[in-house]
Amino acid sequence: MTTTRTAATPWPAAPASAASSEPVMQAPVGGPPGSPALDAEPGHAARPGWERPALVGLLVATAVLYLWDLSASGWANSFYAAAVQAGSRSWTAFLYGASDAAGSITVDKPPAALWVMALSVRLFGLSSWAILVPQALMGVAGVSVLYASVRRQLSAGAALLAGAVLALTPVAALMFRFNNPDALLVLLLVLATAATVRAVEPQTRRRAGWMALAGALVGFGFLTKQLQAFLVLPGLAAAYLWAAPVPLRRRVRDGFIAVGAMVLAGGWWVALVELVPASSRPYIGGSQTNSFLDLTFGYNGFGRLTGDETGSVGGVGQAGGWGATGIARMFGSDIGGQIAWLIPAALVLGAVGLWLRRRFARTDVVRAALVVWGTWLVVTMLTFSLMAGIFHAYYTVALAPAIAALVGIGASLVWTHRTRAWSLGLLAGVTLMTGAWSFVLLSRSPTWLPWLRWAVLVVAFAAAATLLAGRWYGRGTLRAGLALALVAGFAGPASSTLQTVSTAHTGSIVTAGPGVTGTSGGPGGGLRGGQRGGLAGPGFGLLTGGLGFAGGGLGGLLNSSRASTEMTALLLEDADSYTWVAAMVGANNAAGYQLATQRSVMPLGGFNGSDPSPTPAQFKADVAAGKIHYFISGVGLGRSSGGSSAASEISTWVTSTFPAQKVAGATVYDLTRPNA
Repeated sequence: MTTTRTAATPWPAAPASAASSEPVMQAPVGGPPGSPALDAEPGHAARPGWERPALVGLLVATAVLYLWDLSASGWANSFYAAAVQAGSRSWTAFLYGASDAAGSITVDKPPAALWVMALSVRLFGLSSWAILVPQALMGVAGVSVLYASVRRQLSAGAALLAGAVLALTPVAALMFRFNNPDALLVLLLVLATAATVRAVEPQTRRRAGWMALAGALVGFGFLTKQLQAFLVLPGLAAAYLWAAPVPLRRRVRDGFIAVGAMVLAGGWWVALVELVPASSRPYIGGSQTNSFLDLTFGYNGFGRLTGDETGSVGGVGQAGGWGATGIARMFGSDIGGQIAWLIPAALVLGAVGLWLRRRFARTDVVRAALVVWGTWLVVTMLTFSLMAGIFHAYYTVALAPAIAALVGIGASLVWTHRTRAWSLGLLAGVTLMTGAWSFVLLSRSPTWLPWLRWAVLVVAFAAAATLLAGRWYGRGTLRAGLALALVAGFAGPASSTLQTVSTAHTGSIVTAGPGVTGTSGGPGGGLRGGQRGGLAGPGFGLLTGGLGFAGGGLGGLLNSSRASTEMTALLLEDADSYTWVAAMVGANNAAGYQLATQRSVMPLGGFNGSDPSPTPAQFKADVAAGKIHYFISGVGLGRSSGGSSAASEISTWVTSTFPAQKVAGATVYDLTRPNA
């Protein structure tokens, strides 16, 4: 028997013998046939003719947005760019994620993100474009996967809305055009979440395989940014253990299969690093004991939560070190414009969506999707809000997919009930709330498009009024209200995103959007608009490379050095006779010279200059063996928190043992010619 959907005829309940032994309630439809695209029709229903062109348009627009003038940022984060260059020259450096091809020390992260970029450089040659294009393509892929996952359960409109929210989030546009590990991490976690939701679907046959895939993706995420990848695990576990249409023992078994796949996907590299003798691999940057486990649970692990990060450099220029913690952190001046435009709407729509599905069977896939995306958002947001250690605004890109999914799914579910007064009232209220919040965020940049905040507010009021009037004036009025609501919701983040992609971003700490008032000026905040130089504010001249030189300059903790023509020529003289053409304190100081010469430059002490690598004895032995040609004196790196003084001791020994010379304003020591 064929059942036709009408305004008065909801979908009938599926027979109990369907995919689950429990009764299944299907979503009612709140409008007549042919109503707007947000209707929550099942993803396997006949697809409208406009869907494919709309999807192609979304992906093409995202690609143009993320690829346009991609090389404007140069090396972007030179710390990672130098490691990519090293990995493109040496497979050993590639495997371990070493900062230099000679393999003296690794970056302070696992190497998965570097692998992708290094392979691109091996294919296309060393250039800014070759390093950054994989990141941009990851962004397009993330939008595509999110669309596909939402579309399997809901309408094309819901999926397109989710994809557009992700594409137009300012911090997402920033990080998918930058060479930090966050781009790959976000893509992997979106894939893992999509695989988990797929495993919950009643028609899925190989659930254990999908859960194994989800676990492997999270494991590879661990090899991208360590423990941050695990923040999605509570949501993945809750969704599958609750909603999978199989007995509990099978759900638990599949969960253990996923955990095993995760351990294998992430653990093989950890075992390799821990089992290979330390003398046969690079030093593990960011650790004080040459141990990846120390890095995982210390500097990059619990230290980020407690603030006890041995060897870190920071806390200068503001009392709070890395910014004030608390529930409101994501909405503050430093962070709000990066990610928070639609967080209130996502929380409200996600909660209402859960309420609307509360009486559905345990196996309801839409509710499972709301659980997994909602848990991702809440757990990650609370972690970022309360962590007392190193925190940067760009970390919040990890929230973007969850926000996008909740907005798309929640809005679709509410729109489905639009024949009821509460539905249009709720949509009008969310639109007004979003418009008012956008007004606040835009007001923090008072000199940037000052008219825009007022326009957003006016459109939000007009949208709310039109949506409410649509109850009496019909479909055309509803469509107009929906269109105005989308304009009000997207105007703020879209304009900030366009500003972001039109601005070059360099350094270790970057932020999206225009300059804002009320920032702290310290680590993790205080800079907008992608200004070259890392951080603004007093006390950071040394950290950000405040010492400039004609024809070149020294870097510091957060920016790379700029190699002058004279210095580059000096370092390339007889370069093939040395393992390292130079050594410098700090990886960013060394990165600029390494990228300019494409020869190994030893970064003493790693990123912070506070790692015990090399020891003074090891450095003296390398100098005696003729492995290092020059030592370049750099600017200070700030105050270290309990790290090693080895780099400082080496610097003191060099300055007292070898004569100094000036090259384009930089002080250089020839380590092959000691004082008489």
